[in-house]
Amino acid sequence: MAGRTADGLLGADDPAPVGLFNAAGPSPFLLIGDHAGSGVPAALGDLGLAAADRGRHIAIDIGVHGLGHALATLLDAPFLHQYYSRLVIDCNRDPEQLAAIPAVSDGSRISGNEGLDATARAARVAAIHAPYQAAITATIAARQAVGRATILLSLHSFTPVMDGVARPWEVGVLHWLGRTDFAQAMLDALRTDAALAVGDNQPYRMDATDHTVPRHAFAHDLPYAEMEVRQNLIGDAAGQHLWAQRLARAAQTAAARTGYGSNAAAGGL
Repeated sequence: MAGRTADGLLGADDPAPVGLFNAAGPSPFLLIGDHAGSGVPAALGDLGLAAADRGRHIAIDIGVHGLGHALATLLDAPFLHQYYSRLVIDCNRDPEQLAAIPAVSDGSRISGNEGLDATARAARVAAIHAPYQAAITATIAARQAVGRATILLSLHSFTPVMDGVARPWEVGVLHWLGRTDFAQAMLDALRTDAALAVGDNQPYRMDATDHTVPRHAFAHDLPYAEMEVRQNLIGDAAGQHLWAQRLARAAQTAAARTGYGSNAAAGGL
């Protein structure tokens, strides 16, 4: 599907910013992937980055695209995700903040993001950030209109080492305000496997820097959890499938324990 936009940022051969897999999935889970893609609009070239940098964690949540599709299949849930790189614009940041279009990330200079004027920034918001957030809003509204429950499950991944410090967690559950009971139940469900290193608001604490979950889960009083899986564990299809199974079991257990899972798909688990 072409992604042409009136502002000209996305050309006829650029993909649309939003991907939606298994749109009709009947389960209460709605999966989202803010950083699942690494695409760059043709008009922006390579953002001044080498290919190696464009494949690093600074550009994409490694493994989330495959993990999201595998998990959506197991849960029979929709997976709505972003196609373009977080370095073009970070859809999990307030677009008014400078951090939404970083000029430096984990020591790498992004020269294509330097010195952008208001018009250039607004073009990225209009072409990518706004349609992605609007798609989430519309999907939640459509589910509410037919009386379908929604548990928002946001999928992210994290690098094993940051600033020279190793991160021991294999998976983290992030939460902040609103209906945190589902996230707490996810923590409990994952921790039944004593072999897993499960972080509570690790390796990041959800706070006001996050944009997507606060914007949609808090505003609509939805149960939610933001999941962080260590990238070296989901870098290939085998790891993605294994972690999809783990997350599906935990999510269904958490939904049942919190009373949100009455129409959860069995998923064969």
